[in-house]
Amino acid sequence: MKRCGLLLLATVGLAAPPIVIRNANVLTVTKGRFQGSIVIRDGKIVEAGPKVTIPGDARIIEAGGQYVMPGIIDPHSHIASESTNEGSVSVSSMVSIEDVLDPEDIAIYRALAGGVTTIAVMHGSANAVGGQCTVIKLRWGRDARGLVFEGAPPILKFAMGENPKRRGTPPTLLPGVTVAAQPRYPATRMGVEDVMRQAFLEAAAYRESWRRYEEKRKRGEPALPPRRDLRLEPIAEVLEGRRLAHVHCYRADEILAVLRLAQEFQFKIPALIHVLEGYKVAREIAAAGAGASTFTDWWAYKVEAYDAIPYNAAMMVRQGVLVSLNSDSAELMRHMNQEAAKTVKYGGLSEDEALALITINAARQLGVDKRVGSIEPGKDADLVFFDKHPLSNYAKVLRVMIEGEFYFDRDTDMSRRAEVEARKKILLERAREREKKQAPARRRPS
Repeated sequence: MKRCGLLLLATVGLAAPPIVIRNANVLTVTKGRFQGSIVIRDGKIVEAGPKVTIPGDARIIEAGGQYVMPGIIDPHSHIASESTNEGSVSVSSMVSIEDVLDPEDIAIYRALAGGVTTIAVMHGSANAVGGQCTVIKLRWGRDARGLVFEGAPPILKFAMGENPKRRGTPPTLLPGVTVAAQPRYPATRMGVEDVMRQAFLEAAAYRESWRRYEEKRKRGEPALPPRRDLRLEPIAEVLEGRRLAHVHCYRADEILAVLRLAQEFQFKIPALIHVLEGYKVAREIAAAGAGASTFTDWWAYKVEAYDAIPYNAAMMVRQGVLVSLNSDSAELMRHMNQEAAKTVKYGGLSEDEALALITINAARQLGVDKRVGSIEPGKDADLVFFDKHPLSNYAKVLRVMIEGEFYFDRDTDMSRRAEVEARKKILLERAREREKKQAPARRRPS
């Protein structure tokens, strides 16, 4: 059913009919695999198994042996946003990616074509304490608010290592005007840790001032509320466990440094991001209850990445770390299934373990695993149809469903390409005609 049809049903107060995906090779990730059907009602999976009860009014989707898996989840991306870094200060926790979401970014559609349905749009790593991040579903065609994953826990970005200790950059001035870059603290790794610790100390004091105010107010004593600090509020939420901390890091020494910081201030880290030397300190990461979100075979693109190995993800999994894969790239996120497949070759993970790296494990790190990440009754019907097993290098995404609605269809895409190219040609010709008409006016002397 087309999107306009669903909207029409909602307008007249009628419920959309249930959907049954039949004769599929279903990869649940958490409950094994089976050949059977999935029943969807109101955007939720209500039944999945070799034999299901098919409602009489159901819309049947014949899978014909295609492979169906949960929508791929990328826990670290920078697409769909008009800004990435507020690099002017070392602590930028007051800014939010949600304010700059770009629903027209073509990378959303391209990611859908690769089977991705949920991503965390992250602030960049130019700051020791970065900005607030936003979890979205790739509902292509919706506005910015329509992308937001409702109820997903908020996230604050932190960064260790090379990126936050870079020098400041000169402001943009008139052409030909240059100024020297202004140094910005921190300039060393020990300075990065100091900035983080100072931010947590200030946030703890800020939280304590509010606690004392609330106690006085409850006792009926006269009290003035503390002045709100939008920079410290998100950090205080991390200390209270109401906001997730995701930390960019590479080297073993900085991984241990941030784990000690988390222990000092008693907060958890669901995801150490990139963590290319995680295999060196996997036991320590597991003991701290932290997660890790890594690449498979990216290395040597900067000094911090020189000791990266393709066995990193599997070695951390074997030590009991909750591991996911992330893209950090609009291109790589289009073939995350192939990235997962590499961990079977490099490390010997099972099919379910490999698929978990791009589904349920990522969902757990984002705090949305009750809704997405596996095919189970009660979860959102975010599903990807492959023509072959998704860990095959030859597998293609055929269709992508989010909450029971198709947002990508390969056949439809292919059939519309000639039409789109024709329309593009017409628009370009019109633009050239306007340029020709406006050219004499621009040349006329004033």
